[in-house]
Amino acid sequence: MQTSQLFPPVSRPVAILGTGHALPEQIITSAELDAELGLTAGSVARISGVIQRHVAIKVETAASIGAIAARNALLASGLELDQIDLIACASGTMDQGMPCNAALLHRELGLGQSGTPAMDINASCLGFIAALDILSWPLIAGRYRHVLLVCSDIASCGLDWQHVEVCGIFGDGAAAVVLGVSDGGAKIIASSFKTFSDGAHLCQIPAGGSRYHPRRIDTPFEPLTSFSMQGKGVFRLAAKHLPTLRDELLIQAGLTQAQIDWVIPHQASQQAMQHATRRLGFDPKKVIDIFAHHGNQVAASLPTALDIAIRDQRIQRGQRLMLIGTGAGLSLGGMVLEY
Repeated sequence: MQTSQLFPPVSRPVAILGTGHALPEQIITSAELDAELGLTAGSVARISGVIQRHVAIKVETAASIGAIAARNALLASGLELDQIDLIACASGTMDQGMPCNAALLHRELGLGQSGTPAMDINASCLGFIAALDILSWPLIAGRYRHVLLVCSDIASCGLDWQHVEVCGIFGDGAAAVVLGVSDGGAKIIASSFKTFSDGAHLCQIPAGGSRYHPRRIDTPFEPLTSFSMQGKGVFRLAAKHLPTLRDELLIQAGLTQAQIDWVIPHQASQQAMQHATRRLGFDPKKVIDIFAHHGNQVAASLPTALDIAIRDQRIQRGQRLMLIGTGAGLSLGGMVLEY
């Protein structure tokens, strides 16, 4: 079935006013995993493409790490917490089944008595793109002046650490942005989001909701708490649809690929990023790649890469960015914006 545009694409004067990210202090190197798993030196780095990843300790939560990223983004924006009209979390992993992560982050930020609204927008690894797209509309409608958007994920606790092909590619972390209406220049130029649920089984954690609640199943619960991924299936489905997504974004934006200054992909895996770069015709020098030292941080990956490239001054105001990636669902999403 063809997906049609519900209305003509509209350029939206929404600006990223400030960015920030945060990482757990604990670092686990691939060399340490080699030793722990009894593998030949260099095996995990070769298989995963990751040299090191940050992994949360037990006292760290998505809310606590997210709060640090949020404060860093606020500092960069020059705004205070009392100037934020909405807090949104777009994480792929939950701290708990209820309430939403945004409420827990809200409390972590000391806003327990403030009344500032908080909500989650969940699109797994594509949470940042989806939330940025969704939140842009109430911003330009005047419903909110400033929105704090946080992606914070702790993937490490849901991994089978004997399965190197999966556990080796993930890391924990958080990233945040402060959004506001632009007074000129910065804007969202194009966006697209598609879901192909035939691939819903390809990336999943069955436990965590009512479907496989321990009170409702007759099978062991523990195996259902681990992340599972059929990498080849994800790869094939993504490869099939990503070129069309890229073309739609460029057509919406009225731009050529050469007019995109930076491409910021979801840091899914080394193979996925290298393949997408080749297949989509991106210049590798224009692709922001933090994978080797961070791994796949789920929804936090893309905004972490964005913040790092802004802070090291690769990304400058006025440049055009393409955000693009895949996530569980299986979903594909992208956005072109002028920073």
